[in-house]
Amino acid sequence: MIWLPLAVTGVAALAGWLVWLRRRHLVVTVRGPSMTPTYRHGDRVLVRRRSGGRIRTGQVALVDLPERMRPVPDGTAAEDILRNRRVIKRVAAVPGDPVPFPVQGPGPVVPPGCLVLLGDNPDGSGDSRQYGYVPTDAVVGVVLRPLHTRP
Repeated sequence: MIWLPLAVTGVAALAGWLVWLRRRHLVVTVRGPSMTPTYRHGDRVLVRRRSGGRIRTGQVALVDLPERMRPVPDGTAAEDILRNRRVIKRVAAVPGDPVPFPVQGPGPVVPPGCLVLLGDNPDGSGDSRQYGYVPTDAVVGVVLRPLHTRP
């Protein structure tokens, strides 16, 4: 009967680890062509939850865009508007960095509390070139790696 307490302890430890893992990570499916060729439509990526204050230039971020910035093409159905809430973009500049071309800002450097986000596919991406600076507190996390890529 010694195995029963060990089994219960093992199951509880596994459950605790899974809860911790879920609080720290997300699995996200890439939608659209904006991050091609790095990530393509349908790719699944592992995201580590992280605040915007701990993000660096060059990282790929999952961001909850403020409503005023969400790309909503004409004719978009109401139920589809929420799909444009979260985007995956590369961090092109953090506070204090020079504003990268072709983004236009009011000054020569990115202001505190702001990020410049760009898609890897400039011709197929709505990003800071269109909607300007993104608040650092909009960052949900950073992409760690792809889980599954489409052929």
